[in-house]
Amino acid sequence: MKFDFIPGENPSYFESLRRDASISELPVAGTTVRQAQIDFLEATDHEFSKEAPEVLLADNFWYAPEDLENFSRGEDLSENSFALRFPWDLLRLNEILVAHIDTDFIEAHVYDGAQNEGFLYAGKGTKILPGVFIEGNVIIGDNCKIGPNCYIRGNTFIGDNCHIGQSVEIKNSLIMNNTNVGHLSYIGDSVLGEKVNLGAGTVSSNLRHDGSNHRSEFHGELIDTGRRKFGVIIGDGVHTGINTSFYPGRKLYPETTTLPGQIVQKDLKA
Repeated sequence: MKFDFIPGENPSYFESLRRDASISELPVAGTTVRQAQIDFLEATDHEFSKEAPEVLLADNFWYAPEDLENFSRGEDLSENSFALRFPWDLLRLNEILVAHIDTDFIEAHVYDGAQNEGFLYAGKGTKILPGVFIEGNVIIGDNCKIGPNCYIRGNTFIGDNCHIGQSVEIKNSLIMNNTNVGHLSYIGDSVLGEKVNLGAGTVSSNLRHDGSNHRSEFHGELIDTGRRKFGVIIGDGVHTGINTSFYPGRKLYPETTTLPGQIVQKDLKA
């Protein structure tokens, strides 16, 4: 079965994460959106998948494998299939993919005193230092340094060449290549782009006091994210000063910076 991808609507909403982003090529769960889609659909057991010579798909949409046959017939898709219109949709997809792994694949050097509960993918050249506790499914790329004394919670993906420093907690987040999260920081339910550097003590909030869904502003419109827990979207090349704090659901556009001790109450644009 062959999959052909046609350009879908690529709204400017992804500018908050990466300028001129091709959504299908964004990293997620150790692969790309497009390759993850191909892998999942090829693994489906539906008879349709064995018979269909070609399937035409939009490249900014996630098609759940169980919906493949319905899609081909023009029928409605389930809620497990969804458009990738906003950066938090990438977080939703990452949750699905990381939760799906069902075995360990560890090429990293895991030091004595590090613990893992759940399934772990960890690449070559990566060091997981003493005192690191990994809970739930986690994917870590190549040549990373994790710890010491970190708490990494599922369903988290950390890309290649990343540094997660002393006493950092990461929860249910997507962190792209060449990004550093400085010591004594907390990042939860968030997406961090490439070449981000978070100063020590950078903290994201991810829960409203009233418990309602977070909303995020794009082009003057507040959009319901559908997420009760939602941290921060941090674009490529962002640097934060030490002890920066984020209100939940905020966005830092590529190449923006913060001052030491800054409280980010509104989106920051370069």
